[in-house]
Amino acid sequence: MDRRLTGKKPTFSRREPDFNLNRVLVMFALILAGIWFAAEINQPDGRFEPLFLPTPTATRTVGSLVQESEAYFEAGKLFDPAGKDAVDAYYDVLESDPGNARVRAELARLLTYSSSLLSTAQEQQERLATARREIQRAAEDAPDDSTVQAIRALVMDWSATTVSASEEQRQDWLNEAEQAANLAINLDPNNSLALAYYAEVLLDQNRIALAQENARLAVEQGPDLMDTHRVYGTVLESIGEYRLAIEEFEKAAAINPNLTFLYIRIGVIYRALKVYDTALEYFAKAIAVNQSNGVEDPLPYIAIAKTYSRDGEFFIAAINGEKAIEIDPYNANTYGQLGDIYVRARNYEGALPVLKCAVEGCTAEENEVADVAVEPLDLNNIDVAYYYARYGSVLAALSRPDQNYCPTALEVLDTLEAAYGSDPTLMSIVAENQAICTLLEETDSTDS
Repeated sequence: MDRRLTGKKPTFSRREPDFNLNRVLVMFALILAGIWFAAEINQPDGRFEPLFLPTPTATRTVGSLVQESEAYFEAGKLFDPAGKDAVDAYYDVLESDPGNARVRAELARLLTYSSSLLSTAQEQQERLATARREIQRAAEDAPDDSTVQAIRALVMDWSATTVSASEEQRQDWLNEAEQAANLAINLDPNNSLALAYYAEVLLDQNRIALAQENARLAVEQGPDLMDTHRVYGTVLESIGEYRLAIEEFEKAAAINPNLTFLYIRIGVIYRALKVYDTALEYFAKAIAVNQSNGVEDPLPYIAIAKTYSRDGEFFIAAINGEKAIEIDPYNANTYGQLGDIYVRARNYEGALPVLKCAVEGCTAEENEVADVAVEPLDLNNIDVAYYYARYGSVLAALSRPDQNYCPTALEVLDTLEAAYGSDPTLMSIVAENQAICTLLEETDSTDS
């Protein structure tokens, strides 16, 4: 017995014919419509596009943009005037998500760190001014974010110690940095970045013992952070613990092995210890990182030039100084540093034109190193003051009765005295060269 037929009796009815004219007409109409649509897709005017084609420009998520920014930072590409760098990548993130305070704070951190890769005070001033604007907005958007406040402390501290226009401004910025660091720690006592940046502020306030204590605690709480080791190394260097400082900078470099400013810092310490070969190795590492990133940076070459100069190797020092100018021929600061190398080598004739470019500026015709015009440096920091002293000294030393540079020398020395009259070392140079010019004038008067 077939069990499918048990229970309710099946219902039987008469079958309808299989052919249905209406259904055939509908199907025929659909086929014609499909043929027409396919033909329209292939028209050159592009009136219709197939479904599910990829968009012409892929839409990037904020997360992927942040990852790209972090990748540039990890690669050490903080600053590249000729191509895209980490700063550019963070601006891309903010273009998509302008209210992201943490990203804006990270941008301010990168701007601050990248300022150390700039050669002139003016460039550093502009970069740090941008960092202050960005961190101010981040703090307004997220006033209770501990990391944002910590980075605000970093930005204000570096501004105070790098580009402050006056002692009053320096103190104001340091006070703001301290307030931001304290707020960051109050918001999150376990924030290692906040402790590290607070230690850096304390160091710049000359509160050494407290700076050392906070820097050590920051490293203990955040041993995997580059910043904590960098700050601890900076504190140790300030108290003369150079070997320990080098160890901390090396730990920082092990965490972020592509940050050139760490290698330059280590090299500078070795140079201070007169371990010149090792110093040169670290400067060479910075150059290798830049080359791998396609970045042309004059700073490592200047560091190498200074090292060879201190070791008495003036010829190779000059070659590296000239290489730095080749990379950035408009940078007056580099001319000043090359002029200093020439003076140490007693090449006064070679020093005269490059120091002129640094102090007075020069036309392309006057520039004997590169065929470009160079704008003079502002006399607003001690490095530039020594360029003035070198230039005045060279002018006085090369003066003869038949070729007297003393009028220019005295003008330069008077400008230096007006700006740095309280500096005993600079004023001794001024007095010495004023005496040379006075003697030359007396000799010339007697001969007449």
